[in-house]
Amino acid sequence: MEGEDSASEDERSFSKASIPKRIAICAAGAIVNIVFGLVVYFILMASLGPYISNEVETVLNDYVAQSIGIQKGDKIIQIDDKKINSRYDMEKITQKITENRERTIKVERNGEIIEYKTNLTEIKTKSTGMYLDEKCKVVTLTPNSSSEKQGVQVNDEILEINHQEIHQDRQKALELIHQEGVNTILLKVKRGNQEVEIELKPDYISNYYLGVNFKQAPDNFINRCINGGIETKEFALSIVDNLKQLATGNVGVDQMVGPVGISEAVAKTNGWEDFIYLLALISLSLGVTNLLPIPALDGGKILILIIEAIRRKPLKEKTEINIQLIGLSCIMALAIYVTYQDIIRIF
Repeated sequence: MEGEDSASEDERSFSKASIPKRIAICAAGAIVNIVFGLVVYFILMASLGPYISNEVETVLNDYVAQSIGIQKGDKIIQIDDKKINSRYDMEKITQKITENRERTIKVERNGEIIEYKTNLTEIKTKSTGMYLDEKCKVVTLTPNSSSEKQGVQVNDEILEINHQEIHQDRQKALELIHQEGVNTILLKVKRGNQEVEIELKPDYISNYYLGVNFKQAPDNFINRCINGGIETKEFALSIVDNLKQLATGNVGVDQMVGPVGISEAVAKTNGWEDFIYLLALISLSLGVTNLLPIPALDGGKILILIIEAIRRKPLKEKTEINIQLIGLSCIMALAIYVTYQDIIRIF
Protein backbone atom coordinates (compact mmCIF):
# COMPACT_ATOMS: atom_id res chain seq x y z
CA MET A 1 0.00 0.00 0.00
CA GLU A 2 1.10 3.58 -0.51
CA GLY A 3 3.60 4.74 2.09
CA GLU A 4 4.58 1.26 3.24
CA ASP A 5 7.95 1.01 1.48
CA SER A 6 8.71 4.71 1.26
CA ALA A 7 7.36 7.91 2.79
CA SER A 8 4.27 9.46 1.25
CA GLU A 9 2.64 12.84 1.78
CA ASP A 10 -0.84 11.46 1.22
CA GLU A 11 -2.73 11.75 4.52
CA ARG A 12 -4.39 8.37 3.87
CA SER A 13 -1.09 6.55 3.28
CA PHE A 14 0.46 3.91 5.52
CA SER A 15 3.31 6.19 6.60
CA LYS A 16 0.89 8.87 7.82
CA ALA A 17 -1.21 6.45 9.91
CA SER A 18 -0.73 6.27 13.67
CA ILE A 19 1.70 3.70 15.05
CA PRO A 20 -1.05 1.49 16.57
CA LYS A 21 -2.82 1.39 13.18
CA ARG A 22 0.41 0.52 11.38
CA ILE A 23 1.15 -2.25 13.89
CA ALA A 24 -2.38 -3.60 13.41
CA ILE A 25 -1.93 -3.59 9.62
CA CYS A 26 1.42 -5.40 9.85
CA ALA A 27 0.02 -8.01 12.22
CA ALA A 28 -3.25 -8.57 10.35
CA GLY A 29 -2.01 -11.08 7.77
CA ALA A 30 -0.20 -13.25 10.31
CA ILE A 31 -3.16 -13.16 12.69
CA VAL A 32 -5.49 -14.32 9.91
CA ASN A 33 -3.10 -17.23 9.21
CA ILE A 34 -3.11 -18.17 12.91
CA VAL A 35 -6.88 -17.89 13.29
CA PHE A 36 -7.49 -19.84 10.06
CA GLY A 37 -5.13 -22.63 11.17
CA LEU A 38 -6.74 -22.90 14.61
CA VAL A 39 -10.29 -22.86 13.22
CA VAL A 40 -9.50 -25.53 10.62
CA TYR A 41 -7.80 -27.71 13.24
CA PHE A 42 -10.69 -27.24 15.67
CA ILE A 43 -13.21 -28.34 13.03
CA LEU A 44 -11.05 -31.35 12.14
CA MET A 45 -10.69 -32.51 15.74
CA ALA A 46 -14.36 -31.88 16.56
CA SER A 47 -15.39 -33.95 13.53
CA LEU A 48 -13.36 -36.94 14.75
CA GLY A 49 -15.50 -37.48 17.83
CA PRO A 50 -15.90 -36.56 21.52
CA TYR A 51 -13.09 -36.32 24.05
CA ILE A 52 -11.92 -39.17 26.29
CA SER A 53 -13.39 -38.67 29.78
CA ASN A 54 -11.92 -39.38 33.24
CA GLU A 55 -14.21 -42.40 33.77
CA VAL A 56 -12.43 -45.76 33.98
CA GLU A 57 -13.46 -48.22 31.27
CA THR A 58 -10.89 -50.97 31.96
CA VAL A 59 -8.30 -51.62 34.67
CA LEU A 60 -5.05 -53.05 33.32
CA ASN A 61 -3.42 -56.11 34.86
CA ASP A 62 -0.20 -55.76 36.87
CA TYR A 63 -0.51 -52.00 37.33
CA VAL A 64 -1.03 -50.04 40.53
CA ALA A 65 -4.69 -49.29 39.73
CA GLN A 66 -5.49 -52.99 40.00
CA SER A 67 -3.53 -53.47 43.23
CA ILE A 68 -5.23 -50.59 45.09
CA GLY A 69 -8.74 -51.57 43.96
CA ILE A 70 -9.76 -49.01 41.35
CA GLN A 71 -12.84 -50.28 39.52
CA LYS A 72 -14.60 -49.88 36.20
CA GLY A 73 -16.90 -46.83 36.38
CA ASP A 74 -14.69 -44.96 38.85
CA LYS A 75 -13.77 -41.38 37.91
CA ILE A 76 -10.16 -40.35 38.48
CA ILE A 77 -10.61 -36.75 39.60
CA GLN A 78 -7.24 -35.75 41.07
CA ILE A 79 -3.57 -36.71 41.40
CA ASP A 80 -1.85 -34.76 44.18
CA ASP A 81 -3.10 -31.20 43.67
CA LYS A 82 -3.79 -31.57 39.93
CA LYS A 83 -7.42 -31.82 38.77
CA ILE A 84 -8.34 -34.40 36.13
CA ASN A 85 -11.30 -33.91 33.82
CA SER A 86 -10.16 -36.01 30.86
CA ARG A 87 -7.51 -38.40 29.62
CA TYR A 88 -5.54 -35.40 28.34
CA ASP A 89 -5.22 -34.04 31.89
CA MET A 90 -3.99 -37.43 33.10
CA GLU A 91 -1.40 -37.66 30.34
CA LYS A 92 -0.10 -34.13 30.99
CA ILE A 93 0.32 -34.91 34.69
CA THR A 94 2.07 -38.26 34.25
CA GLN A 95 4.36 -36.95 31.52
CA LYS A 96 5.75 -34.36 33.94
CA ILE A 97 6.50 -36.89 36.70
CA THR A 98 10.25 -37.41 37.01
CA GLU A 99 10.53 -39.29 40.32
CA ASN A 100 8.78 -42.32 41.72
CA ARG A 101 7.27 -41.23 45.03
CA GLU A 102 3.95 -41.67 46.78
CA ARG A 103 1.05 -39.86 45.13
CA THR A 104 -2.39 -38.94 46.45
CA ILE A 105 -5.06 -40.19 44.05
CA LYS A 106 -8.69 -39.15 44.47
CA VAL A 107 -11.43 -41.27 42.90
CA GLU A 108 -15.17 -40.64 42.67
CA ARG A 109 -17.27 -43.81 43.05
CA ASN A 110 -21.05 -43.61 43.19
CA GLY A 111 -20.88 -40.01 44.40
CA GLU A 112 -18.34 -40.79 47.13
CA ILE A 113 -14.75 -39.50 47.10
CA ILE A 114 -12.15 -42.17 47.87
CA GLU A 115 -8.51 -41.27 48.49
CA TYR A 116 -5.56 -43.56 47.80
CA LYS A 117 -1.89 -42.99 48.60
CA THR A 118 0.43 -45.00 46.37
CA ASN A 119 3.31 -44.91 43.89
CA LEU A 120 2.47 -45.09 40.20
CA THR A 121 3.76 -48.01 38.14
CA GLU A 122 7.17 -47.22 36.66
CA ILE A 123 7.86 -48.49 33.14
CA LYS A 124 11.29 -47.93 31.61
CA THR A 125 11.42 -47.51 27.84
CA LYS A 126 14.38 -47.56 25.50
CA SER A 127 15.30 -44.23 23.91
CA THR A 128 17.94 -43.59 21.26
CA GLY A 129 17.01 -40.01 20.45
CA MET A 130 17.11 -40.58 16.69
CA TYR A 131 14.15 -40.29 14.35
CA LEU A 132 13.98 -42.09 11.01
CA ASP A 133 12.15 -41.30 7.78
CA GLU A 134 10.44 -43.93 5.65
CA LYS A 135 13.77 -44.90 4.04
CA CYS A 136 15.48 -45.40 7.42
CA LYS A 137 17.50 -42.21 7.09
CA VAL A 138 18.18 -40.28 10.30
CA VAL A 139 16.30 -36.97 10.02
CA THR A 140 16.59 -35.73 13.62
CA LEU A 141 18.80 -36.30 16.64
CA THR A 142 17.72 -35.21 20.10
CA PRO A 143 20.48 -33.04 21.64
CA ASN A 144 22.61 -34.94 24.21
CA SER A 145 20.86 -38.22 23.36
CA SER A 146 22.75 -41.53 23.29
CA SER A 147 22.71 -41.51 19.46
CA GLU A 148 24.29 -38.07 19.23
CA LYS A 149 26.90 -38.84 21.89
CA GLN A 150 27.88 -42.16 20.35
CA GLY A 151 28.42 -40.97 16.79
CA VAL A 152 25.15 -41.18 14.86
CA GLN A 153 24.72 -38.24 12.48
CA VAL A 154 21.78 -36.66 10.68
CA ASN A 155 21.40 -38.11 7.14
CA ASP A 156 22.97 -41.44 8.12
CA GLU A 157 21.06 -44.24 6.39
CA ILE A 158 20.68 -47.38 8.50
CA LEU A 159 21.66 -50.50 6.58
CA GLU A 160 21.87 -53.11 9.36
CA ILE A 161 20.83 -53.45 12.99
CA ASN A 162 22.49 -56.21 15.01
CA HIS A 163 23.72 -57.78 11.73
CA GLN A 164 20.21 -57.89 10.24
CA GLU A 165 19.70 -56.04 6.96
CA ILE A 166 16.93 -53.43 7.02
CA HIS A 167 16.25 -52.89 3.29
CA GLN A 168 14.73 -49.44 4.06
CA ASP A 169 11.99 -51.06 6.17
CA ARG A 170 11.32 -48.46 8.88
CA GLN A 171 8.98 -50.70 10.86
CA LYS A 172 11.55 -53.49 11.01
CA ALA A 173 14.23 -51.00 12.10
CA LEU A 174 12.06 -49.70 14.96
CA GLU A 175 11.22 -53.24 16.11
CA LEU A 176 14.90 -54.20 16.25
CA ILE A 177 15.89 -50.97 18.02
CA HIS A 178 13.22 -51.38 20.70
CA GLN A 179 13.58 -55.15 21.08
CA GLU A 180 13.35 -56.11 24.74
CA GLY A 181 16.45 -57.47 26.44
CA VAL A 182 18.84 -55.94 23.90
CA ASN A 183 20.95 -53.28 25.63
CA THR A 184 23.57 -52.78 22.92
CA ILE A 185 22.57 -52.00 19.33
CA LEU A 186 25.09 -52.55 16.57
CA LEU A 187 24.36 -50.24 13.66
CA LYS A 188 25.80 -50.23 10.18
CA VAL A 189 25.01 -46.93 8.45
CA LYS A 190 25.73 -45.41 5.07
CA ARG A 191 27.34 -41.99 5.45
CA GLY A 192 28.04 -40.40 2.11
CA ASN A 193 29.99 -43.03 0.18
CA GLN A 194 31.17 -44.84 3.31
CA GLU A 195 29.73 -47.53 5.52
CA VAL A 196 30.23 -46.87 9.23
CA GLU A 197 29.66 -49.23 12.16
CA ILE A 198 28.40 -47.78 15.45
CA GLU A 199 27.91 -49.47 18.79
CA LEU A 200 24.92 -47.76 20.37
CA LYS A 201 23.88 -48.10 23.99
CA PRO A 202 20.44 -46.48 24.33
CA ASP A 203 19.17 -44.48 27.27
CA TYR A 204 16.30 -45.76 29.40
CA ILE A 205 13.57 -43.29 30.29
CA SER A 206 11.14 -43.85 33.16
CA ASN A 207 7.43 -43.32 32.51
CA TYR A 208 4.75 -43.54 35.18
CA TYR A 209 1.25 -45.00 34.78
CA LEU A 210 -1.85 -45.60 36.88
CA GLY A 211 -2.89 -48.47 34.62
CA VAL A 212 -6.38 -47.65 33.39
CA ASN A 213 -8.10 -47.01 30.09
CA PHE A 214 -10.67 -44.20 30.07
CA LYS A 215 -14.12 -44.22 28.55
CA GLN A 216 -15.09 -41.97 25.69
CA ALA A 217 -17.49 -39.17 26.63
CA PRO A 218 -21.04 -39.34 25.17
CA ASP A 219 -21.03 -38.48 21.48
CA ASN A 220 -22.81 -35.15 21.23
CA PHE A 221 -22.14 -31.69 19.82
CA ILE A 222 -20.86 -30.22 23.10
CA ASN A 223 -18.41 -33.04 23.78
CA ARG A 224 -17.12 -32.90 20.21
CA CYS A 225 -16.52 -29.16 20.68
CA ILE A 226 -14.71 -29.88 23.96
CA ASN A 227 -12.49 -32.36 22.13
CA GLY A 228 -11.82 -29.79 19.42
CA GLY A 229 -10.91 -27.20 22.03
CA ILE A 230 -8.57 -29.51 23.96
CA GLU A 231 -6.77 -30.71 20.85
CA THR A 232 -6.50 -27.21 19.35
CA LYS A 233 -4.98 -25.85 22.55
CA GLU A 234 -2.36 -28.61 22.56
CA PHE A 235 -1.72 -28.02 18.86
CA ALA A 236 -1.08 -24.30 19.37
CA LEU A 237 1.16 -24.91 22.38
CA SER A 238 3.22 -27.43 20.39
CA ILE A 239 4.00 -24.75 17.77
CA VAL A 240 5.11 -22.32 20.49
CA ASP A 241 7.17 -25.07 22.14
CA ASN A 242 8.90 -25.82 18.84
CA LEU A 243 9.90 -22.17 18.53
CA LYS A 244 11.28 -22.22 22.08
CA GLN A 245 13.25 -25.37 21.26
CA LEU A 246 14.66 -23.69 18.16
CA ALA A 247 15.58 -20.53 20.08
CA THR A 248 17.32 -22.48 22.84
CA GLY A 249 19.20 -24.75 20.44
CA ASN A 250 17.36 -27.94 21.40
CA VAL A 251 16.14 -28.16 17.81
CA GLY A 252 18.65 -27.50 15.03
CA VAL A 253 18.12 -25.49 11.86
CA ASP A 254 18.78 -28.70 9.90
CA GLN A 255 15.49 -30.04 11.30
CA MET A 256 13.45 -27.30 9.65
CA VAL A 257 11.57 -27.89 6.39
CA GLY A 258 10.92 -25.56 3.48
CA PRO A 259 8.73 -25.68 0.36
CA VAL A 260 10.41 -28.86 -0.91
CA GLY A 261 9.91 -30.66 2.41
CA ILE A 262 6.33 -29.42 2.66
CA SER A 263 5.61 -30.63 -0.89
CA GLU A 264 6.94 -34.08 0.01
CA ALA A 265 4.78 -34.15 3.15
CA VAL A 266 1.69 -33.16 1.14
CA ALA A 267 2.42 -35.92 -1.39
CA LYS A 268 2.52 -38.46 1.45
CA THR A 269 -0.77 -37.43 3.06
CA ASN A 270 -3.12 -40.37 3.54
CA GLY A 271 -6.74 -39.25 3.38
CA TRP A 272 -8.48 -35.95 3.95
CA GLU A 273 -7.71 -35.85 7.69
CA ASP A 274 -3.96 -35.80 7.05
CA PHE A 275 -4.36 -33.14 4.36
CA ILE A 276 -6.48 -30.87 6.57
CA TYR A 277 -4.05 -31.35 9.47
CA LEU A 278 -1.13 -30.32 7.25
CA LEU A 279 -3.11 -27.33 5.96
CA ALA A 280 -3.72 -26.15 9.55
CA LEU A 281 -0.11 -26.79 10.53
CA ILE A 282 1.30 -24.79 7.62
CA SER A 283 -1.10 -21.89 8.16
CA LEU A 284 -0.45 -21.67 11.90
CA SER A 285 3.31 -22.07 11.51
CA LEU A 286 3.38 -19.40 8.82
CA GLY A 287 1.42 -16.95 10.96
CA VAL A 288 3.53 -17.50 14.09
CA THR A 289 6.82 -17.34 12.15
CA ASN A 290 5.77 -14.16 10.39
CA LEU A 291 5.31 -12.45 13.77
CA LEU A 292 8.87 -13.17 14.88
CA PRO A 293 10.84 -9.92 15.38
CA ILE A 294 13.09 -10.55 12.38
CA PRO A 295 13.65 -7.75 9.83
CA ALA A 296 11.83 -8.31 6.51
CA LEU A 297 9.06 -10.24 8.31
CA ASP A 298 5.94 -8.52 9.62
CA GLY A 299 7.23 -9.06 13.14
CA GLY A 300 10.38 -7.15 12.19
CA LYS A 301 8.28 -4.25 10.91
CA ILE A 302 6.31 -4.26 14.17
CA LEU A 303 9.59 -4.16 16.14
CA ILE A 304 10.76 -1.15 14.15
CA LEU A 305 7.43 0.59 14.81
CA ILE A 306 7.79 -0.10 18.55
CA ILE A 307 11.30 1.41 18.43
CA GLU A 308 9.83 4.40 16.62
CA ALA A 309 7.23 4.80 19.36
CA ILE A 310 9.92 4.66 22.07
CA ARG A 311 12.21 7.13 20.24
CA ARG A 312 9.23 9.33 19.34
CA LYS A 313 10.62 9.66 15.85
CA PRO A 314 11.05 7.25 12.93
CA LEU A 315 14.33 5.67 11.91
CA LYS A 316 16.07 7.18 8.94
CA GLU A 317 14.65 5.71 5.76
CA LYS A 318 18.08 4.52 4.62
CA THR A 319 18.73 2.86 8.01
CA GLU A 320 15.41 1.06 7.92
CA ILE A 321 16.00 -0.14 4.35
CA ASN A 322 19.44 -1.48 5.30
CA ILE A 323 18.00 -3.31 8.31
CA GLN A 324 15.31 -4.89 6.11
CA LEU A 325 17.90 -5.89 3.49
CA ILE A 326 20.09 -7.57 6.10
CA GLY A 327 17.08 -9.46 7.45
CA LEU A 328 16.00 -10.46 3.94
CA SER A 329 19.52 -11.69 3.12
CA CYS A 330 19.56 -13.86 6.26
CA ILE A 331 16.14 -15.30 5.42
CA MET A 332 17.19 -16.08 1.85
CA ALA A 333 20.37 -17.78 3.08
CA LEU A 334 18.31 -19.82 5.55
CA ALA A 335 15.81 -20.73 2.81
CA ILE A 336 18.61 -22.00 0.56
CA TYR A 337 20.10 -24.06 3.39
CA VAL A 338 16.74 -25.54 4.44
CA THR A 339 15.88 -26.39 0.82
CA TYR A 340 19.26 -28.11 0.44
CA GLN A 341 18.56 -30.17 3.58
CA ASP A 342 15.09 -31.06 2.24
CA ILE A 343 16.62 -32.35 -1.01
CA ILE A 344 19.28 -34.33 0.86
CA ARG A 345 16.59 -35.97 3.03
CA ILE A 346 14.52 -36.94 0.00
CA PHE A 347 17.32 -38.34 -2.12
